[in-house]
Amino acid sequence: MTTTFIDLTEHCLSSQTVASGGMLTVKCDQVRLPNGNISQREYVTHPGAVIVVAMLANGCVVLEKQFRYPLHQVFIELPAGKIDAGEDVLLTGRRELLEETGYMANHWVKLGHQHPCIGYSNEVIHMYLAWGLTLGEHHRDEDESLEVFDASFEDCLGMIQNGQITDGKTIIALFMAEKYLALHPQFFNV
Repeated sequence: MTTTFIDLTEHCLSSQTVASGGMLTVKCDQVRLPNGNISQREYVTHPGAVIVVAMLANGCVVLEKQFRYPLHQVFIELPAGKIDAGEDVLLTGRRELLEETGYMANHWVKLGHQHPCIGYSNEVIHMYLAWGLTLGEHHRDEDESLEVFDASFEDCLGMIQNGQITDGKTIIALFMAEKYLALHPQFFNV
């Protein structure tokens, strides 16, 4: 049996920048739909990001508490940050882990990537598992305030279930790490 798929591609006819800031740009495009009709698409362009599930030798995960202005509350998250122009994604992960937490990792495995906001943004978040950690000094940006702590993997999953961790990128990365660790029980023997 052969399945035939229709072409669902929308084609840009014109594009306008509505607003542009230091990291994000808001665009409004006129597009031709697959059925030939014309429509409008508003979206945010984003440079992309990396999130790191950093595991200590005792199996605990390095976490952060950080105030997020758009929602006016403190969130529990994994270390993460935006990709600088032309920067390799693994280098971004290494840089962000050190900048935010002071940790460096000897071992890195890419867990995959996620598209957190497909309806209104082109953001891609690359997910890594890192271990073989050594602690040094953090190098946070001047406008970055956060508290670093650690929790067992079981506690992290419990924080997802009880609503303490609600950040989507953190939840997905933890679930991806959980699957990876279940398939690779020799993980800490590297």
